[in-house]
Amino acid sequence: GRPEAGSVASGGPDAGQATVGRPEAGSVASGGPDAGQAASGGPEAGVVTVAGLLSGVEGPGRDADGALDLDLLVVLDAPQLDVETGALLVESLSDGARLVLAGDPGVLWSVGPGRVFADLLAVRACPHVASRRPDPGPLGELVSGVGVGELLQVEAPGKEVVIVPVRDAGEAVHRTVQLVADSVPRAIGVPPEQTVVITPGHGGAAGTRVLNAALKERLNPGPGRFGGFDPGDRVAYSPAPGRTLPGRVVGADAEGLHLSCAGDALVVPKERVEQSVRHGWALTAHQAAGAHWPAVVAVLPGDAAQALSRPWVYTAFGRAERHLSVVHGVEQALPRAVAEVPAKPRTTRLPLLLAAQVPAGG
Repeated sequence: GRPEAGSVASGGPDAGQATVGRPEAGSVASGGPDAGQAASGGPEAGVVTVAGLLSGVEGPGRDADGALDLDLLVVLDAPQLDVETGALLVESLSDGARLVLAGDPGVLWSVGPGRVFADLLAVRACPHVASRRPDPGPLGELVSGVGVGELLQVEAPGKEVVIVPVRDAGEAVHRTVQLVADSVPRAIGVPPEQTVVITPGHGGAAGTRVLNAALKERLNPGPGRFGGFDPGDRVAYSPAPGRTLPGRVVGADAEGLHLSCAGDALVVPKERVEQSVRHGWALTAHQAAGAHWPAVVAVLPGDAAQALSRPWVYTAFGRAERHLSVVHGVEQALPRAVAEVPAKPRTTRLPLLLAAQVPAGG
């Protein structure tokens, strides 16, 4: 099975959620809706986003000394925690407060600098608990294999996993639109609004820009009268660097572009639309990290071969709950990436700083 939690500390600006509260002795604070969503159980406990907690918009607020007014903070999706956000979280806790970071160490690291979760795991400066859950079915078998460097051929009698070979980027775009609009709804019963497309980058002949344009033309055609967007468009809204909220366009007026993200009404001012809102039928793996959809179409055009790595494949394939289609144009680059290409190294001094604080022999 895939790792479910590694007890160090984890938090995610991209899909980050924090469970806060003052639990009774022996109880466990946990939980959290999908990426970008937040739920609150009042001032004593609740599930909020990391960004909302740090800004004071969500959560229990601050005490008289300026620290977060809580005794326990559980941060989910820890690999998405960059060094700046991690520092802010630690600095915001009062003496004696407990911090639990939880996440899957196999997924892509944060968009921002650092690799906080990986560094903490490597140094073992904090108590470390590995928790695993069985991965049912062909999807679980496939993703678990990727996690240990093996691209397995799995039996998928219910079409849980489908490979769609393509010759070039143009065919990849055509087949992707066909899968989302027709094949997956008909064969799997998952409608287009519950399917996400994941591709390695924004640019290129089959990047998110090209795929989103083709999917919009098929699924929600319109003139783009609101800064390139129309009511009903799926979008990816980035309120801050490294954080993505999937949503839908509701409309626009003098205030700006009105979105619905996980049931919350948001308004993006006109001057921020171009830099913070993209169409969201197709995402990169970094944008999708921390979230799950009933169906995923992973698009691997020929020009994406150099961008593939084991963490990328693990993250992209692992977003699917019921069905995964792989639009496959990279030939042997896919199994080679899974077997041989680990996460790209990052320069970080955090392990040295942490190691210096670990007592000798422990």
